[in-house]
Amino acid sequence: MQTAIATVCLSGVLDEKLEAIAAAGFKGVELFENDLLSFSGTPADVRRIVEGLGLTIVTFQPFRDFEGMPENRRERIFQRAERKFRVMEELGCDLLMVCSNVSPESVGGIDRAAADLHALGERAAAHGFRVGFEALSWGSHIHDYRDAWEAVRRADHAAIGLVLDSFHILARKTDLKAIRSIPPDRIFLVQLADAPLLDMDYLSWSRHYRSFPGQGDLALPEFMDALQATGYDGILSLEIFNDEFRSGSARNVAVDGHRSLIFMMDQMRARTGATIAGTKPLPPRARCLGTEFIEFAMDERTAPRLESLLSGLGFVEAGHHRSKSVTRWNQGGINLVINTEKEGFAHAFNVTHGTSICAIGLRMEDAATCVERADRLLIAPFRQPVGPGELEIPAVRGLGGSLLYFIDPRSELARVWDVEFDPVKNAKPERAAGLATVDHISQSMHYEELLTWLLFYTSLFDLSKTPQLDVLDPDGLVKSQVVQSADGALRIALNASQSSRTQSSKFLSEAFGSGVQHIAFATGDIFAAVERIRANGVELLDIPENYYDDLEAKTDLAPEFLDRLKADNVLYERDGTGEYFQAYTRTFDGRFFFEIVERRGGYRGFGASNAQIRLTAQASAARSEDGLRAALR
Repeated sequence: MQTAIATVCLSGVLDEKLEAIAAAGFKGVELFENDLLSFSGTPADVRRIVEGLGLTIVTFQPFRDFEGMPENRRERIFQRAERKFRVMEELGCDLLMVCSNVSPESVGGIDRAAADLHALGERAAAHGFRVGFEALSWGSHIHDYRDAWEAVRRADHAAIGLVLDSFHILARKTDLKAIRSIPPDRIFLVQLADAPLLDMDYLSWSRHYRSFPGQGDLALPEFMDALQATGYDGILSLEIFNDEFRSGSARNVAVDGHRSLIFMMDQMRARTGATIAGTKPLPPRARCLGTEFIEFAMDERTAPRLESLLSGLGFVEAGHHRSKSVTRWNQGGINLVINTEKEGFAHAFNVTHGTSICAIGLRMEDAATCVERADRLLIAPFRQPVGPGELEIPAVRGLGGSLLYFIDPRSELARVWDVEFDPVKNAKPERAAGLATVDHISQSMHYEELLTWLLFYTSLFDLSKTPQLDVLDPDGLVKSQVVQSADGALRIALNASQSSRTQSSKFLSEAFGSGVQHIAFATGDIFAAVERIRANGVELLDIPENYYDDLEAKTDLAPEFLDRLKADNVLYERDGTGEYFQAYTRTFDGRFFFEIVERRGGYRGFGASNAQIRLTAQASAARSEDGLRAALR
């Protein structure tokens, strides 16, 4: 199958859109009429640009309000079509896309629509062109692909074919069985779009909330399986109307689009065993075994304060890099790396973002296969000079320009701590707090990036996505969505807000970009962990007493148990038989904070009911700290 994307998906003027589409690796483009109308050159100029970029215009669209118009309007409509055909001659495009009529003047009836399409087919054929007919989900009379296909079938003209648009079909939950019986040569174009499940009118839903395949919740796999059953091997084109896409980087959005198609076709191949012309199988989605390390980029002035905090959390300084100003802190299966080098990637990251998490090392089942899949998914690799005695750890670019390193237990990479680090003698673990593993990592990003990173993680790794949640921050709404492996070895929470005043957005301002805002450590006994951490001198986030009063009112927890939760500032959530316990450190330099969690009874959530309480407590603490700093000035 050939891939294409519509110019309407992207921001910018037409020539910028075309350059972005070509740079992302597409060969086909749907030219949206408004992009041509706002272009300062001629259609012939557009053709020269398109051909110079190695692209082909697969369709010119949309031609609106055509079928079923009153007789006194009919001739004028055909005159308008002839004008479009002349434009198409200049563009070098042979397919005009007609969408079903939404005019209140239109007259219904499949036979009437078929007659109009036949007449249009005669005119198109005279120019050597074809016409594709699409059912809009809000069409006045034809809003079902089955009716559109019947109109095309009755038109009985070689130049008239069907356009299938996944959004219009799936938004209305139309039965897909009929697709399987459509002759593949009568399908002239397939347009793909995903979308979140929303309860709203089809027009608004379509115009603002479409997304690339894999970013939404529509039944695209079932749609693609039905399409595959027809034997169709033509063009798959992305037609996405999305406010965030049109305000973001055209090049980044185009790459996301191409990645989504690569991922979708690979899923279809794996699901059905189909052979898809023009593509080859990808390595399987990478299975993550856990988080191997988290690296902090810092300067020498700030590092001692973080080291003091880590020591209070029970971490021990376990190793010094043999040639760099890098230390390893360890507790249980958790490795934290503090990098204060004055050159190299971490230094550059610190100069740009300040104190921050610059890299995450993931323990993979097969690091080499993961890198190969990343390359095929258009994910940028990262390489830097490797010093004597150092391992070359494969890596790709991650959120906010950070890095994702891949380590696996089957290669020399598993010995990184022995190869590159000298152990610290007489390390004292007596302050250990029983923290065992990284439970989850929370990343904050710009609102328009949320779908990008959702696709990034789910296409590269063997992860599933949870439903998106709206979390109430005292100063706005935060969208939150988690991607996680089935066994919980990797959990990443993605957060974004349109309000500039939320904690998530303030983090972006402080850190000059997207990144890790908090890290959750898992323990088998949160009360023992909190007791040790407090004894080590670490101050935890204060939780209001009203929270515990409400918890008492809505649960059957024993009074002495509630008293212990309150005394330790531990948040609690119960889901069926599962229980979740949370405690938080105060935010470090306004950048990031740590969470201590305990899961019981198979609990799989993230304490969503407590999120507003935590955010409000953090906002209150931040205001108090700001006030204290102001008083000391």
